Amino acid sequence: MRHPKFISRTVLVRNGNLDEAVGIVNKIMGKEGFFDQFRRTRFYEKPTQFRRRINYEKCKALYDEDMNRKIQFILRKHRHNPFPGCI
Repeated sequence: MRHPKFISRTVLVRNGNLDEAVGIVNKIMGKEGFFDQFRRTRFYEKPTQFRRRINYEKCKALYDEDMNRKIQFILRKHRHNPFPGCI
């Protein structure tokens, strides 16, 4: 049985299985970017490193968005000619 949807970050512990619940909490925190934020604030980040990281994240977000758009374009259904240019 799958774990039910999260309600305000509540994790159910089933049959006293705490390891599974901690794994789910870690997965949630990882998706939210909590661990990345924690790792970044452990040590001082120079302003140049900060700018480089921010620029990299912006470029990566643009690239990922563009690639997802292209993939969705290719995988779309109900096209009149699914293989344009082919005979």
